[in-house]
Amino acid sequence: MMSKIEQLDKEYVWHPFTQMQQWLEAPQTVITDAEGIMLYDEKGRSYYDGVSSLWVNIHGHRRAEIDEAIIAQLGRVAHSTALGLANVPGSELAKMLVEVAPAGLEKVFYSDDGATAVEIALKMAFQYWQLKGQVKKTKFVTLQSAYHGDTIGAVSVGGIDLFHQVYKPMLFEAYHVSAPSCYHCQLAKAGNCKMECLQELETVLQTHEGEIGAMIIEPLVQMAAGMLKAPEGYLRGVRELTKKYGVLLIADEVAVGFGRTGRMFACEHEGVSPDLLCLSKGITGGYMPLAATLTTEEIFAAFLGTPAQKRTFYHGHSYTANQLGCAAGVASLKIFETDHVLEKMTEKIATAARKLAAIGKLSHVGDTRQCGLIAGIELAEDKSAKRPYAWELGMGAEVCMKAREHGLFIRPVGDVVIFMPPLCSTVGQIEAMLDILHQSIAEVTDDGQRSGNDGGLF
Repeated sequence: MMSKIEQLDKEYVWHPFTQMQQWLEAPQTVITDAEGIMLYDEKGRSYYDGVSSLWVNIHGHRRAEIDEAIIAQLGRVAHSTALGLANVPGSELAKMLVEVAPAGLEKVFYSDDGATAVEIALKMAFQYWQLKGQVKKTKFVTLQSAYHGDTIGAVSVGGIDLFHQVYKPMLFEAYHVSAPSCYHCQLAKAGNCKMECLQELETVLQTHEGEIGAMIIEPLVQMAAGMLKAPEGYLRGVRELTKKYGVLLIADEVAVGFGRTGRMFACEHEGVSPDLLCLSKGITGGYMPLAATLTTEEIFAAFLGTPAQKRTFYHGHSYTANQLGCAAGVASLKIFETDHVLEKMTEKIATAARKLAAIGKLSHVGDTRQCGLIAGIELAEDKSAKRPYAWELGMGAEVCMKAREHGLFIRPVGDVVIFMPPLCSTVGQIEAMLDILHQSIAEVTDDGQRSGNDGGLF
């Protein structure tokens, strides 16, 4: 029997990335409580939070230090505008972000979510070149299969047709270059994918020199594209080329930042410092909507001048530098230090790798991809030929629904099943979650057990 809350949801709520016809026809899970890495529904059932509540939760639910920081801030002020006023946690968090960010990033512009962080970076890059007198540098370079959010600018530098094609008449044009992926290169029997893609990028930068203002990239992993990993050295090569041709580099670490890859930021793996860094998701430990765009002193200085010069960055949000969100962010970064979060990642990453290797031997798993505690498991109808299932079968969603029956909440990107647990997960919990995932893939792909439920797109 449908509960009152489920009934209200189906009557009034439109869910993201969800075919609502299927949602309305099928029974749905209503979450009422959470603690640690566990979610609890209104029927008392428990689930491991295997995707960190869509990649945001870092230290677990109801983490005392973050709870207490938000409560303490509530006792002072929940929000005051950043237009004309400074505040305590916003200033403190900005300093802490600069201290942990790649070298050279000195200024922090707050916003609300990952897409707005990207919009800000695009607009900053565009206006920077206008202010520098290079008014023809108005174009952007992005990767094929890119995803940087769902606002108009972010979609313009995206490259997933399923998500973006319908909005094409609304978008500005960008140059799309091939994205190196070891998996895709295996399928195409390509040669040195890294060098070929870097050569293609250089051709575009050289051909359109003086016209391209910035390139945007997700460092190391294209997340919504299916957890596609770039070859080692590719990010470093991109940075070298953007410097060579005078193009700003925007690093979108909305999803890969805050320890997910084993380091605080993915750029650190290849010693790269971008010109602009986009952050969100894990910035508050998964508690509050908050985002930040970090940039250099050089870019910041270009916007300085008298009001009459009209060099101001005319962009803002009502909840910019929201005190509750910033207080949560301060508490979250302190936990990284007190809990030695990054130091403990090595064993957890190795445990996940071992379990993923076993999953990779299943007859309908075409590939497993891992970067830190980011993992994607690509299902395949024909393993030897790496032939995917027909898209309309929704096998990724079916596996996720089966896992839910066994007490694990996860989400797919198409037929790539995503595993991104909170960083606080223990070795034993990681083993338990991946054992459930192993069992669920085997049950659905071998026996064809289908729920008919809409597991969503990601």
